[in-house]
Amino acid sequence: MIIGIGIDVAAIDRFGAAMERTPGMAERLFTPAELTLPSGARRSPASLAARFAAKEALAKALGAPGGLHWHDAEVHTEPSGRPVLRVTGTVAARAAELGVGSWHVSLSHDAGVASAVVIAEG
Repeated sequence: MIIGIGIDVAAIDRFGAAMERTPGMAERLFTPAELTLPSGARRSPASLAARFAAKEALAKALGAPGGLHWHDAEVHTEPSGRPVLRVTGTVAARAAELGVGSWHVSLSHDAGVASAVVIAEG
């Protein structure tokens, strides 16, 4: 059963500029694992904007409650390249309240826009 669906978009240039303008923003929004590729190189602004959109979409799928912490939702990439969500803390607690048992996430970026769709399933 679908419990919630969320979608979000982010303008890549605007998101990248905000990260450059605001020291520490990337570290506030993303876990260390999200900031780097498996090779250890820093993720591109497009990749980070898509992950930010996924976190926003996840919050929407949970009904957009207050009090969710950015680091309690992590977009992990499987070796195949498939994105998956890992939730802990405040996000896991809200998901448990609603009966969420699994997540589906899709990320995309093209033509200067990053987007994400999240489905919370019970």
